[in-house]
Amino acid sequence: MAGLRAAEALRWEGFSGKLTLIGDEPYAPYDRPPLSKQVLAGRLPIEHTTLPVLMHLDAQWLLGVPARRLDTQRRQVVLANGQAIDFDYLLIATGTRARPWHDAEEATLDGVCLVRNRADALCLRDKLAARPRRVLIVGGGFIGCEVASVCRDLDLAVTVVERGPAPLGGALGKTIGNIVADRMREYGVDLRPNLVVSALEGNANHQLCGAQLSDGSTIEADVAVIALGAIRNVEWLYKTNLSADERGVICDTYCRALDDSGQVIENIFVAGDVARWPHPLYNYDRHLLAVEHWGNAVEQAETAAHNMLKPSFDYRPHTHLPNFWSSQFGASIKSVGLPTVADEVVITQASFGMRRFTAVYGRQGKTVAAVAFNAGQMLPSYQRLIEESAPFPPDLHASDGPGKVEPQAAGFPTAGHPRYDTGAEPNVVT
Repeated sequence: MAGLRAAEALRWEGFSGKLTLIGDEPYAPYDRPPLSKQVLAGRLPIEHTTLPVLMHLDAQWLLGVPARRLDTQRRQVVLANGQAIDFDYLLIATGTRARPWHDAEEATLDGVCLVRNRADALCLRDKLAARPRRVLIVGGGFIGCEVASVCRDLDLAVTVVERGPAPLGGALGKTIGNIVADRMREYGVDLRPNLVVSALEGNANHQLCGAQLSDGSTIEADVAVIALGAIRNVEWLYKTNLSADERGVICDTYCRALDDSGQVIENIFVAGDVARWPHPLYNYDRHLLAVEHWGNAVEQAETAAHNMLKPSFDYRPHTHLPNFWSSQFGASIKSVGLPTVADEVVITQASFGMRRFTAVYGRQGKTVAAVAFNAGQMLPSYQRLIEESAPFPPDLHASDGPGKVEPQAAGFPTAGHPRYDTGAEPNVVT
């Protein structure tokens, strides 16, 4: 997404030179969000996820061969097949990949699936179409919850095992996550919070047949979906002088990459899921954002393309306010701002027995984010509060607001909370 939109922006802004797009997958750029929703449910053919090219690019496409090394002195990207691609300006938009199951042998069991690319989605769609007895989902983040929702729509038995106290707890916090948990159970999900999968088990035919949980219980399952978050694709940059590690590639507010001493590299830019950058609204103790959302990938790519072609006095800062959306269990969930930095949350509007509600997040007395369930039309108003760093809790006097505003602890994992598989720090927005 980021690479394609940057290429279009370069042409739109008047660039007429040689343009090369490198991608490790063999397909033309495609939209990922439908993979865990409409594609799995069989409502959208996989071919229809291909992204439209909005203008003639006149570009060289090098697909199916990943980048393996960056030579900043020679200004070359070296591919896995040994081919070296020269550049004057480079945009790094290598994104993320799904975190695999930690046991390599167990990960190869027939029935163990990821959901990240088109091949993953096709494989899992076929598994679900075969009507498994039970689907086990390891991880209760957005991908895990969306897949669980599709399974219930298909009337499949599904168990979600989540290490934290509530689904979506890492993204929305425990307080709102508990509301999500209630909704999931209403839809028939067997939700197992505060547990981990200790081992996946296979039969003599190397077919998944179940799993062991950390409380000593076992689950029978024919399919397991590993939904443990993402790994940023930065390994090919480790032998360069770029400031890059497992959290992403650091860039400045103009999307220019920084070297390991913090200096700007004028001809290398970064955009999309792999980027870490400073945001004026969330500049807490040198806090850097790394956002894995569709809208940010598009806007950051366009900003990077603009700045590649302009003199420094005409640079445009990337100040995109993070936002995301998800569709699951009869709810359209939309968010603006950065909930994960909050220490408190409050329900500001609610109706229909919490089927529709809006929650606002605060940090140290300032409004930092808002999340709406089936009430997305209200978010533009909350976005203005966030951009103004309005006092928290906000005094809205909404007709569907609570009689008494009572903020609660947002309930996000504390710093150093162990990751599911390795015991290291979590891959969070930092």
